[in-house]
Amino acid sequence: MSLDIERFLEEKAPIINRAIEKYIPRIFSKEAVVFKVNPPRYAYNIDALNKAVAEPIWEFLDRGGKRWRPTLFLLICEALEKNPEDYVDYAIIPEVVHNGTIMIDDIEDASELRRGKPCTYKIYGLDVAVNAGNTMYYLPLLPLMENREKIGTEKLARIYEIYVQEMISLSLGQAMDIAWHRGMADADEIDEKAYLQMCAYKTGTLARMAAKIAAVLADASDELVEKLGRFAESIGVAFQIQDDILDLTSEEFAEKKGGRGQDITEGKRTLMVIHALKASNAKDRKRLIEILKMHTQDQKLRDEAIAIMQKCGAIEYAKNFARKIVKESWKDAEALLPESEAREKLNAFAQFLIERKI
Repeated sequence: MSLDIERFLEEKAPIINRAIEKYIPRIFSKEAVVFKVNPPRYAYNIDALNKAVAEPIWEFLDRGGKRWRPTLFLLICEALEKNPEDYVDYAIIPEVVHNGTIMIDDIEDASELRRGKPCTYKIYGLDVAVNAGNTMYYLPLLPLMENREKIGTEKLARIYEIYVQEMISLSLGQAMDIAWHRGMADADEIDEKAYLQMCAYKTGTLARMAAKIAAVLADASDELVEKLGRFAESIGVAFQIQDDILDLTSEEFAEKKGGRGQDITEGKRTLMVIHALKASNAKDRKRLIEILKMHTQDQKLRDEAIAIMQKCGAIEYAKNFARKIVKESWKDAEALLPESEAREKLNAFAQFLIERKI
């Protein structure tokens, strides 16, 4: 099943990319959709937009990424007995926004590498990267604007409301994460509930956005929209937990980010750190806090922090935690979905994302 899901993601990626190109062209022209729905008053200034918007966006998008959020979007449409091909244009919304957030995250974290290459701000400069990242929050809404009559006023209002709610949540989650790893709040006393709320805001939000917009477009009931949103949120949180685990345990994953334990360098309070601070003895707890506050690039120190987390079983604890939250939320959603192969594929897809090795 794992291989089937990998193949499924590989098949969907070029379809998603073509849909993105439809609304964010690699080279802008006067025929671009953005000018159709938002025509300029005086001039097009195509060259400037190509250099400062299209080029940095596509340089980043071409680095890859799993495209799992739009794939989740399409799977939900299929599980709700709709033809997913009819919804591909809308599936780009969470994906483009996600990549925009990464571009901005890299600036906020002063990161060097992203997907094995220098971060966008390192190539194009802070001003271009900030603007391109912010532009990616809004350009994927063009399919909604272009198809407003087909979608209908009521659905459109609900979708825009979901979008705004989730974008607010995204910013709140990022604020919590920054405050904790910069020492602006008492990060050493964070408990699991506080961490989960940060994750639900920050990493659960775009999966939740994908699921809820897909469900609204596919005519799901209000109850099912919420249940699917909660299921997707749990996938997003579990995906983040697995990312954090791989940051500590996978050389292949870490190589793309600049070495194992980049989250330790950033001083991030992951689920493993929170569990270790609670479960470790006083000496180990004190030492882990010291290393996190150093923001060190020294691999020996990062490995020492990883060893403390392994010693108290924090990594295995996080793995089991991720599995549990997805399993529980799936039960609620499954009961309201029609029995079908698409429903089973949706469940298998969630399991793949939380068990992946890279």
